[in-house]
Amino acid sequence: MKKLNIVTCLMLTIFLFSSCATYYQKSYEFQGQFAQGNLEQAQAFLLKQKKAEEKKDRLLYFLDRGVVEQMLGNYEVSNEYFEKAYLYNQNYQSNFGSDLLSTFANPMLKPYKAEDFELVLINYYKAINYIQLNKLDAALVEIRRINISLNELNDRYGEKKNRYKEDAFALNLMGIVYEAKGEYNDAFIAYRNAFEAYQNIYAKDFNVQPPQQLKVDLLRMAKVNGFKTDLARYEKDFGMVAELKQANEGDLVFFWLNGLGPVKSEFSLNLVSTGNGGGGFVFANAEQGFSIPFIPPVNNNNQQGIEKVKVVRLAIPKYQTRKPLVNQAYLEVNNQKVNLEKVEDINSIAYAALQDRMLRELGKSVSRLVVKQATEMLAREKSEDLGALVSVLNAVTEKADTRNWQTLPNSIYYERITLPADSHAVKLVTKGQQIPSQTLDFKVVIKPNKTTFRTFHSLESTPPFEQ
Repeated sequence: MKKLNIVTCLMLTIFLFSSCATYYQKSYEFQGQFAQGNLEQAQAFLLKQKKAEEKKDRLLYFLDRGVVEQMLGNYEVSNEYFEKAYLYNQNYQSNFGSDLLSTFANPMLKPYKAEDFELVLINYYKAINYIQLNKLDAALVEIRRINISLNELNDRYGEKKNRYKEDAFALNLMGIVYEAKGEYNDAFIAYRNAFEAYQNIYAKDFNVQPPQQLKVDLLRMAKVNGFKTDLARYEKDFGMVAELKQANEGDLVFFWLNGLGPVKSEFSLNLVSTGNGGGGFVFANAEQGFSIPFIPPVNNNNQQGIEKVKVVRLAIPKYQTRKPLVNQAYLEVNNQKVNLEKVEDINSIAYAALQDRMLRELGKSVSRLVVKQATEMLAREKSEDLGALVSVLNAVTEKADTRNWQTLPNSIYYERITLPADSHAVKLVTKGQQIPSQTLDFKVVIKPNKTTFRTFHSLESTPPFEQ
């Protein structure tokens, strides 16, 4: 009877962890349709998953719905879902039951909470929606939230801050919107801050240099504002001369989103006891090539069990890259050919953000796992069957949280083209080594001293691979 109860508990445990398919598990069909550019089919899938708005993966649903609606041109609907995502993050509170489960079970049982960089990109998408709706003041609110959020997040981390502590592209976008509103002093400040962020952070940590167009815009705003000292310094530093627009000219600002962002998988970290009787461990991964000593914090209740732990395995999330198949894009208009410049490498930011988070949380993760293993050791002393049940439970539930926002682009590019006031035929030409060149034709109406905005997302990417 006792063995029957053990088997029943084991089967029930496995059933609980495998029976209920989440939105994340169901969304493979959606991700396939989205990656192939079948946006109507992707939208249809999401419309059938409305109950996901109430489940633990609701944030992923909000984000995916927001992206798809934006790409279909439904900017107001898109912002409704991004606002839901934003408010959900603002109101996110750790649920005691979920935290308890994640200590002894699987972190994927908890509601999904965005990575730091995912959180601030919500505001980027909302800003683009407002720009398309010609609500520039609302767009500025969202853009300001990006770096405010980054500052607030980093303030929580003490000495273990993120490398992604300021968003240069957001500052650049802020300058573009300020200039479009005719607020030239604020535009100059934003462009200057963006240039410094590219120099001091992006060039070093994410391999993105200050865009040439940003330098052109910074020079122009210095000249418009009459900042002679700044103008002379930047003209000397850049080796360029400021140029002003003519009275009958306006701008096209084009944002090109390229490829798909990374997806999460997991790798194993082996913890080996040092055998010194003090509960010390060395955690190592031969494939990753590191070995680091670690002494987990313990209490009197689990000290005895921890000292008996010899070898355990910890599951750690990692990213896999989806490399864009398009590696060049340019705009053609009025016999001009202008290459688009990279301004945001989301793939690199994602890797850096996850690595920084893991360094902050590794001690907590190791402690959680050692406590689980110590519990197994103590259970075996009381009953071999009970110990076997705990062992299987630990094996079944030791998983990394591999959920992430998968409809993000790999990177973002942009360019500004100054054109005479008129209707213009524009071509976006994209090229890749493994796919034929593609051309997107569209028309823009340029008005004097006004800015027209356009966006496009090239989705073609490789399957995920180890970077």
